[in-house]
Amino acid sequence: QVQLVESGGGLVQAGGSLRLSCAASGSIISINAMGWYRQAPGKQRELVASISSGGSTNYADSVKGRFTISRDNAKNMVYLQMNSLKPEDTAVYYCNADRIHTTRGVTFNSWGQGTQVTVSS
Repeated sequence: QVQLVESGGGLVQAGGSLRLSCAASGSIISINAMGWYRQAPGKQRELVASISSGGSTNYADSVKGRFTISRDNAKNMVYLQMNSLKPEDTAVYYCNADRIHTTRGVTFNSWGQGTQVTVSS
């Protein structure tokens, strides 16, 4: 069974930085797309950034120029470097992986449990 575990969230002042990490496990051979989503209280979950297996990236307009997504395919990990954080970045951040090829088949659209990021003004 595929598991995604996030780490690196916390409390930071506006203008500060955090780095989120997500480790995928479960007899994984390869993973297609990986990404980060976030959900603030009372709002829908939204895409923050995604990265393909080949390294192509996509960002929400609100984080372009401030956040950087990267991945380590050998370790089945994805990262989100967040700089110049703003109070409006406060949310629970979720790791997502889609089309995970394992020794038992293909798993679609797996989610981590989420990690809280709080940015104080």
